Amino acid sequence: MNIKVAVGMSGGVDSSVAALMLKNAGYDVVGIFMKNWDDDNNGECSAEEDYSDISSVCNKIGIPYYTVNFSKEYWDRVFKYFLDEYNSGRTPNPDVLCNSEIKFKAFMDYALDVMGADYIATGHYVQKKEESGECYLLRGSDENKDQSYFLCMLNQHQLSKALFPIGHMQKSQVREIASNAGLRTALKKDSTGICFIGERNFTEFLSNYLPNKKGIIRDISGEIVGHHLGLMYYTLGQRRGLGIGGAGNGGRWYVADKDLANNELIVVQNPDHPVLYSKALTAKKFSFIKGAPPGEEFRCSIKYRYRQPDKQAKVTIKDNVLTAEFDNPQKAVCPGQYAVFYNKEICLGGAEIDSIIKI
Repeated sequence: MNIKVAVGMSGGVDSSVAALMLKNAGYDVVGIFMKNWDDDNNGECSAEEDYSDISSVCNKIGIPYYTVNFSKEYWDRVFKYFLDEYNSGRTPNPDVLCNSEIKFKAFMDYALDVMGADYIATGHYVQKKEESGECYLLRGSDENKDQSYFLCMLNQHQLSKALFPIGHMQKSQVREIASNAGLRTALKKDSTGICFIGERNFTEFLSNYLPNKKGIIRDISGEIVGHHLGLMYYTLGQRRGLGIGGAGNGGRWYVADKDLANNELIVVQNPDHPVLYSKALTAKKFSFIKGAPPGEEFRCSIKYRYRQPDKQAKVTIKDNVLTAEFDNPQKAVCPGQYAVFYNKEICLGGAEIDSIIKI
């Protein structure tokens, strides 16, 4: 088989097995380690350890491997957006943008145009189906590892040039294959969080780039119940790390809103308080994998947060604004996060939540 595939390798077991499976299937496989964060910046990534693991895996499999530096592209296309969103009081999800702008754009362009690859491949737990000249993105078979949420902004071209060798497998199967092949990454712990933050304290990391303007915490009646470290550190629905335990009736407090004009955090103590719920969300930035939505009005299921059950909703698009109205009010819908649309197992696309409509 003379089909060249560039595998984006992270140093983890998933991309290791993806490369192994493609090699065993007869593809001409090349491993690529993407360096997306400059070590001179504040932050702690395990780049050296990851590269060492990639080197070991690729040598074991018998494929060449290279490093490509996309740190400038990451800074310009992802990290600046990340800072702007937090500075605006929103809660961004840079992983979605990293996939659409770095892994499936900067990396894909390099692999196809510079290296002459026919496809790129990743260790994402998603599946692809091609039918009548169109590509469909499907959830991964492992419900606990499905990553279609993070690939919701891909387009037809990106999907057509991508392979997902482990999307039909369970995580346990992936580790078993790696172990049987003697790959160093077989038992390596899954990475969590955002790469450029690593194991560092999030509050400390963000303060290196944005001023942490402290302010007042009020309950919804207007009473002062504490002080916050900076609105950027809090998200709607948050119940940990508020630093006001013992106030009020002694129960947990929940972030209900952010008053940006007065730099105040608004909280409630009732976990079922109506102020925590939204009946709809709106979005101005949205994308559909087929290139167009199913219609100006359609029904689907929605995830507005990774690792949550689907929520049924009616979606309407009018004057370039998307509105998703939930069948039942939903708790802690956060502007800046992504709403991802599904038709059963098929991921239709996604939208960056611009605003919420309270009940």
